[in-house]
Amino acid sequence: MYLELTEEQKLIQETTREFAQAELAPVAAELDKGGSQETFYENLKKLAELGMMGLNIKDEYGGSEAGVIAFSVAMTEIARACASTAVTVSVNNMVNEVVQALGSEEQKKKYIPKICSGEFVAGAFALTEAGAGSDPAGMTTTAVRDGDHWVLNGTKMFITSGSCAGVFVVWAVTDPKAPKGKGISTFLVEAGTEGLVVGKKEEKMGQHASATNEILFQNCRIPADSLMGELNDGFRVAVTELAGGRIGIGSLALGVGLAAMDAATRYSLDRAQFGKKICEFEAIQWKIADMYTNLEASRLLLMNAAYKKEQGRHFAKEASMAKVFASESANKACYEAMQILGGYGYTAEYPIERYTRDARITTIYEGTSEIQRLIISREILREFS
Repeated sequence: MYLELTEEQKLIQETTREFAQAELAPVAAELDKGGSQETFYENLKKLAELGMMGLNIKDEYGGSEAGVIAFSVAMTEIARACASTAVTVSVNNMVNEVVQALGSEEQKKKYIPKICSGEFVAGAFALTEAGAGSDPAGMTTTAVRDGDHWVLNGTKMFITSGSCAGVFVVWAVTDPKAPKGKGISTFLVEAGTEGLVVGKKEEKMGQHASATNEILFQNCRIPADSLMGELNDGFRVAVTELAGGRIGIGSLALGVGLAAMDAATRYSLDRAQFGKKICEFEAIQWKIADMYTNLEASRLLLMNAAYKKEQGRHFAKEASMAKVFASESANKACYEAMQILGGYGYTAEYPIERYTRDARITTIYEGTSEIQRLIISREILREFS
């Protein structure tokens, strides 16, 4: 793999960085404290106009056709400014890719352009349930055929953008007699459909501006043509798309980790103790060296996974490696950044405490670190056998 970004990828990186620093960074702290949700939505609309909601989507559906590497670098730049915005953009891209991969031509033309253009503030990925988190095959939400409709019943949890999504990609059991994971199908459900209820907004540790909701399906009737892809083939699709989503979340984590270390490094150049700048102390220098080394390794792992996906090659192991390393490195970087700032790092006067809260979830959503290690070991053992 040639490690230099192409001119197009560099342009996307620079454009995203400039926008993020000019528009997202100045309002991130206020949004974290519960500031205007309208500002958050306006910034998402601007990102849509820049082509950020469909970076790996074909032009005919309103996408940018920039590819997976461009998606990764854009996610990193957005997350350096605002993790809440970044996770929304990541999920929007993920939803669009699922529809592009599985949807009928009619479904693609109906829904993808609305997310790419910003007509829909967001799309949502409704997979997780109370008893089906790391084990999505254990879901209990059902879809029963009734004439020209499907009737959905069940509850989904921790759904990003649940309160503002225009369309939901929903997984439900369609053959309860099938072996576990084999009788699951994928559906498109529009917001406002009778029987689709947006439940409580979760009170979270971080990423406050991004809504995370419970979604209930109460005899929710949807047209028969809402089925996406093959009947009873939804679990395989979910697993495949989650692998791609891990590149997005790993890139988000990298951005947050870089933001934390950048802030801490700048602080070390100004802060003086014992008669000299703290950056002159070996203890601080080693923290800076170790954390930036880990973050650079994260970037390379992410580029490798993105490159393989872009080439149409198997990338599940690489995506899991990138996600677990980047997310854990970002958490460590935030911890060390706070240590460099000392007591100031623990206060809301500086952004480190927000970065630390925002980074924490990255080792959990889109598959926990423990699940990533299971995937990596399984793939390696398969190669040996």
